[in-house]
Amino acid sequence: QVQLVVSGGGLVQAGSSLRLSCAASGRTFSSYSVGWFRQTPGKDREFVAGIGRSGSYTIYADDVKGRFTASRDNAVNTVYLQMNSPKPEDTAVYYCAARNSIVVDTTPGAYAYWGQGTQVTVSS
Repeated sequence: QVQLVVSGGGLVQAGSSLRLSCAASGRTFSSYSVGWFRQTPGKDREFVAGIGRSGSYTIYADDVKGRFTASRDNAVNTVYLQMNSPKPEDTAVYYCAARNSIVVDTTPGAYAYWGQGTQVTVSS
């Protein structure tokens, strides 16, 4: 089992940068693939980015590709989401999620463990 704590959200200007962190408990975090998701009021939670267990594999939603970068440091049990050139439409609550699998899934239902979410607001 793993517990996730998300941090790093806040209010940023469009075109700036922001880094979210997802810190995990547990000694076997390197066995988990991690996904980043976001949600706005009235909408379903949507996939943003995912990273494999070693960090060598990443996948992104089309609307963040080239702007967001997922990375991880298994030595400190943390996954990051670097958000460059954010846009107002990136405003959402961001979550990280983990699954004990080699497969990085883009569907929220595939993930058993979730962080608490952090609000990201991008002003124009």
